[in-house]
Amino acid sequence: MATPAVPPAPAPPAPERKTPEEKRNLEGASRLALGGWFGLLAGLVTIGIPLLVLEIGVYFPSSFLSLDSGLLQISGTLVLVGSILYILCLFFYRRGFSNLRKISPVFGSATMLCNIGSVGFILLLVAAAVLEGTATSVFGCVHGSPSHALSCLQSGQPLGAYTALVGFAFAWVGGIGIVVGLSLAAGHFGRGSMGLGAIIYLVFLIVLLIPLVEFAIQVPGIQYILILLPILAIAAPVLVLVGARASARAVRAAG
Repeated sequence: MATPAVPPAPAPPAPERKTPEEKRNLEGASRLALGGWFGLLAGLVTIGIPLLVLEIGVYFPSSFLSLDSGLLQISGTLVLVGSILYILCLFFYRRGFSNLRKISPVFGSATMLCNIGSVGFILLLVAAAVLEGTATSVFGCVHGSPSHALSCLQSGQPLGAYTALVGFAFAWVGGIGIVVGLSLAAGHFGRGSMGLGAIIYLVFLIVLLIPLVEFAIQVPGIQYILILLPILAIAAPVLVLVGARASARAVRAAG
């Protein structure tokens, strides 16, 4: 009696390959998450710690922190390191928007604005190098009148002051690019946290302009308004990070 033939074992299913669109979505979300990480670090180092310390020293001189030239030099170093972190933050945001632009061209405007912002932060690095060593004279000028900081810088080191002003303007434009790109990404991925992060970034940019507005008009309670800056600088990238990581997980699960 013939032995019945044993059917061959079925071949294992081929692993599902992601479509080009899914790959770009995954890369875009992952890079936005990296931008959120670097944005959080930059916010802490550049704005959170230095601004809180300087505000306490300037507006509450009887507190345990006193403003002196050494404190200004430390704050300047933190701003220098933070500017490098912000360059990396903008780089990854821009790469994320660039990936998503291959799916939807509307992300092109955000990419272009982020490029301008990167130039701004490079100019801020140059300004920090030019202004190095002038902390003592600036301290004597600015102490008790923080709204005159730009005038003090102009009198002490005009090149550094104007470079910093142009760098700030370009960096601010880059911030608008982040707001535009994150707003589009929130709709693209369907993540409300990214949209909320974009709104907080926009409020942060508006608050950043208040010290410049005070040159023209008196802003009452400016010290209390500026205390919002560290909160906004930290909250925005945290929300972006949460939304971008959730989007990356969703794309992986779908594939």
